[in-house]
Amino acid sequence: MPEVLVTTKGALRVLELNRPEKRNALNDELIAALKDALREADADESLRAIVIRGAGKDFCSGADLSALQKIASASYEENVEDARTLAELFELIRKVRLPVIAAVHGRALAGGCGLATACDLVLATNTARFGYPEVKIGFVPAMVAAILRRNLGEKKSFELLTQGFKYSAEDALRLGLVNQLFDEEGFDDAVTEYASRYAKTSASAVAMTKALIYYIDGDDFSSAIEKGVIVNANARVTEDCQQGIAKFLEK
Repeated sequence: MPEVLVTTKGALRVLELNRPEKRNALNDELIAALKDALREADADESLRAIVIRGAGKDFCSGADLSALQKIASASYEENVEDARTLAELFELIRKVRLPVIAAVHGRALAGGCGLATACDLVLATNTARFGYPEVKIGFVPAMVAAILRRNLGEKKSFELLTQGFKYSAEDALRLGLVNQLFDEEGFDDAVTEYASRYAKTSASAVAMTKALIYYIDGDDFSSAIEKGVIVNANARVTEDCQQGIAKFLEK
């Protein structure tokens, strides 16, 4: 049984974590399959967005038992390499040109919450639950801290990462960690409709905007503005922009 189910709906690629009996817990095989699927989608010029969702009752419950057992018996060097595999997934989500949308239902916990947070956009059901419970077993949600800290201030990031409590979809929306909430009934259709908005936008403009948003992280204002100047100028000479201007002027 494949670790990730891949389907295409028009210009939308859906990647479904396919370990429902394990609450889609992350292991080496699932992480590798997700990376491969992201790269394949990014290379398909006909696509405009990617959705990551979970099969069964939950989005993703974090690392599975075998992964935790592996951590417990591994050397420091082996643990560094193992942690890097998940870090590479988080980075890849930001590097692909397409918007990556997490569609969260049920629970998104630990590494599963990190996976959702790593996506460009997060949609969730009203009943979804989030959390970073790693600290309860002496673990540190370390890689996602780099992402969470860019989404939230110090105080709230500290609270979420060090207290390990679960929080509701409404709390996630209020914090800005979720873009939009939907009812459980009809959630898949709502996600498809939301993601399909990118079929009506310029692929090159969206890709350049995504790259710019992450490229200016940490810049001072003047540096960020200057990078914007370069991207703006590059956008003007793209085929999409030239055609868009021509259509606008014809009206």
